[in-house]
Amino acid sequence: MSATFAVLVRKGGAWLPVIAFCAVVGSGVTLALPVVLGRAIDAVVAGDGSTARWVVVACGLILLSMLADVGGAFAGAANSAGVTAWLRDRLVRHTLAVGPRAGRAFDAGDLVSRVSSNATDAAQAGLVTISVATALLPPAGALVLLTLIDPWLALVFLAGLALVGLVLRAFTRQTAAVVSAYQRTQGRLAARLAESLVGVRTIAAAGTVEAEERRVLAPLDELRRQGADTWRVLARSSAQAAVVGPLVLVAVLAAGGLALADGRISAGDLFAASRYATIGAGLGSLTGVLGGLARARAGARRAAEVLDTPTVQHGRSAVPDGPGTVEFQGVAARGDDGAALLDGVDLVLPGGATVAVVGRSGSGKSVLAALAARLRDPDAGRVLLDGVPLPDLDRAALRTAIGCAFERPVLVGGTVADAVGLGLPRDRVRAAAHATHAHDFVSRLPEGYDTPLADAPMSGGEAQRLGLARAWHAERLLVLDDATSSVDTATEVRIAAALTGSGGGRTRLVVTHRAATAARADAVVWLAGGRVRAMGRHADLWDDPEYREVFQ
Repeated sequence: MSATFAVLVRKGGAWLPVIAFCAVVGSGVTLALPVVLGRAIDAVVAGDGSTARWVVVACGLILLSMLADVGGAFAGAANSAGVTAWLRDRLVRHTLAVGPRAGRAFDAGDLVSRVSSNATDAAQAGLVTISVATALLPPAGALVLLTLIDPWLALVFLAGLALVGLVLRAFTRQTAAVVSAYQRTQGRLAARLAESLVGVRTIAAAGTVEAEERRVLAPLDELRRQGADTWRVLARSSAQAAVVGPLVLVAVLAAGGLALADGRISAGDLFAASRYATIGAGLGSLTGVLGGLARARAGARRAAEVLDTPTVQHGRSAVPDGPGTVEFQGVAARGDDGAALLDGVDLVLPGGATVAVVGRSGSGKSVLAALAARLRDPDAGRVLLDGVPLPDLDRAALRTAIGCAFERPVLVGGTVADAVGLGLPRDRVRAAAHATHAHDFVSRLPEGYDTPLADAPMSGGEAQRLGLARAWHAERLLVLDDATSSVDTATEVRIAAALTGSGGGRTRLVVTHRAATAARADAVVWLAGGRVRAMGRHADLWDDPEYREVFQ
């Protein structure tokens, strides 16, 4: 986390010196103004006629302070905006580079929370670091100037600063723990809300709205307690400040009064000393700065957890010439809980063939498909495409060679054409839509292929056809994970004919629960308990009653 925090500080770039300069100027004015006003008071008492000069100097210092405040605020806002944008860009890019593994490591709502609110907190790293550093200047300067006025005043003030330090230390430690817990709970609440929004139709249909409301909002009690804890820590520190601050001021004034009575200091010096005591003992600005530091560090920690998640690494090899043969060699895959999803899979999918994958729920069908498409890597063994391990392939080459379509496709892009082939020529988009029989309903949309996705209502089967069209551009391997389950039977037959009859030499790996789809395949892989139970033609496997039960 510290490395990420340091990186965020450095990302402030040229704005940080500006912020630091404005802060130093402001601190200098804060320290100089009591001296100037003290001289004005002494001039009034002495009646030497220099009062106006000191008042003009004081006005100039106040104007300089205002300019420093405006400049610091502008530089701080610019710094925060720039670092926030950079961090959000990096988080989004890294999350996409992690791939499906990110969805297993973090809930969607929690990721959104980290990219939005937590990134904003973390982006304050440079600003709060400078604020903490410059916040020490007024107390340190006050101590030096009090020493110049009278050493005894400095000793009294120093004793008071020890009490101030104890209060700030307790505040910092308690705030850090509370802020971290608060951000974690916020992420958990956002994750549950995202889950509900995805399944909102199912929730409404099941009549479980009230139960879902209770589940989503359950963390609110904890969030309320943590928010109350935050205010409790602040209130405790404020109460301590209400005692410590006046004590320091009274002690300095008492020592100053004795010094004034002894003739060691003037009335103006006493006024300046009282101001320095107030500056040094004031906890309000310091607690705010330290609270900001705690939020920035907690936000940076949550960003680092995402950025520390390993990304998918790709090689530099091109896809060699070949028919699209896929080999699984001793492949094993485990779930997040360590349970075996696939175990000891040795399998060869002939190039150019249509291979159906069947099995009961939980048998590992989708895992096998994900491994073939390199949407995840095996925990043991390896997967090869035409003799080359998938991790050795260049990323662009891999994604050009392999296409995937899913049971519940998530369509992305601004328009329908983007959802089928972002950046591809329109003729290729139309050809893919024709092959998957999506063109008919797309042509009926208000603006055809240029219809915005948000304005393109479609059924589950129509969405699946668009998802299949998006994957159709694959040159070597087409992986379909129950990708036609919502398509009507007549359309599925036509799509199957396109798959088997005009596959363009591509290998087709089709996860299905329909016997008719398995019957049209060149070969069937029957999975049971994460292992290959058998591989053969559907007609040959049909004699096994346990195989027939898979489709019931």
